Amino acid sequence: MEKIKLGISSCLLGEKVRYDGGHKLDKFLTDTLGEYVEYVPVCPEVGCGLGVPRKSMRLEGKPESPRLIVTSTREDMTDRMVNWAQKRVVQLEEDICGFIFKSDSPSSGMERVKIYNENSMPVKNGTGIFAKIFMEHFPLLPVEDEGRLHDPGLRENFIEMIFSLKRWRETLSNKNYKKSLIDFHTKHKLLILAHSPKHYQLMGKLVAAQKSLAGKDIQKQYQDLLLEALKIKATPAKHVNVLQHMMGYFKEQLSGDEKTELLELINHYHDGYIPLVVPVTLISHYVRKYDEPYLSQQVYLNPHPSELQLRNHV
Repeated sequence: MEKIKLGISSCLLGEKVRYDGGHKLDKFLTDTLGEYVEYVPVCPEVGCGLGVPRKSMRLEGKPESPRLIVTSTREDMTDRMVNWAQKRVVQLEEDICGFIFKSDSPSSGMERVKIYNENSMPVKNGTGIFAKIFMEHFPLLPVEDEGRLHDPGLRENFIEMIFSLKRWRETLSNKNYKKSLIDFHTKHKLLILAHSPKHYQLMGKLVAAQKSLAGKDIQKQYQDLLLEALKIKATPAKHVNVLQHMMGYFKEQLSGDEKTELLELINHYHDGYIPLVVPVTLISHYVRKYDEPYLSQQVYLNPHPSELQLRNHV
């Protein structure tokens, strides 16, 4: 797979673009995830023509329509930022598979950004000006901020989404779209099931009905359902459902002791004693040992590079 093109706040890459001339380098993003990602750095403040260093700004007013105000001079930079952001998101449409924002930023924070009311009291219920415009323009695209990515579950879910979207876009490049859609869905069935049984059913019906739909229509509907499904967080209970489903493929091959061991691992995972990687590794072993054709192609067993060690912590 080619590297995934991912937007990111420039300061997270170590670029000295913050208001004080500093940066917020995140080594996981640069050194670990960066092995698999081609970053498209964006700094809204510099992009709209502000210098480095610069006077600090903050959001003020109503949460649904805050203004971006220079703290010391009271200059209103909202229109300048909005005009630039509306043009920039259009430029980001080509191939971008998601965005990592800078938390707490009045331009790039995706949630819980401070908004100051008429009494200059902050309330953490805002969204940065650029981040809001980006998320409205790309409502289903995977987005996170570097703070939330410290949570193992959110990190695993976000990275799973961007790898899945990249695979989907590679599928779209295949001229035989009907066969490609069936192949993609077949390989991603259990991954989808781990996130949303409801979408699992809807997407299966859509694929089965593709003969009566135009190619571009079904691709758009399928992509929307895929991203909706993967945005729903996979829970231990849903993972257990998938693990037990896969175990059923070996009911003739496994001995009584092997079944007992696998069930114990699944239950230990459900109860939080071991990470997901443990039962998944044992099932992967049985898939290879017994050459199980359907499970061998399931992306669920390897949704992202094992070097990222994401399932070691969820």
